Amino acid sequence: MFKSLNQFIHIQRVLVRLRYIIFTRVWKMNIHESVIISLSARLDRTNPRGVHIARNTYIAFDVAVLTHDMVRGLQKDTFIGECCFIGARSIIMPGVSVGNNTVIASGSVVTKDIPANCIAAGNPAQVIKDNVKVYEYGRLVN
Repeated sequence: MFKSLNQFIHIQRVLVRLRYIIFTRVWKMNIHESVIISLSARLDRTNPRGVHIARNTYIAFDVAVLTHDMVRGLQKDTFIGECCFIGARSIIMPGVSVGNNTVIASGSVVTKDIPANCIAAGNPAQVIKDNVKVYEYGRLVN
């Protein structure tokens, strides 16, 4: 019997790396190689060149990063800055920019641009705290 799923961490890392290669080389998404994307996160492949994710950002499970809206006929670039954390089950709508050093709380729906150095939460997401300091991957300093 299995003691822990941690014994399969090497397989998970290989799958994450393979998925990164597919995103960047096949779909031509603009994603920095230091970005960590959960295996269950969904990046829009209808307009894949519209996905832009900067270095040291973490995309948690079940996040959806959208670059198109079929109802309005939109195809817009979506930008996520450096050192960000996008919480589980969040949705980043097409044409939105998330600033550097920003934390998006779990379950948030980001419908408009979020400035740098803040924490945003809710549906629609609103800034709940600004002037925050974060480390790599959106880890809060304090």
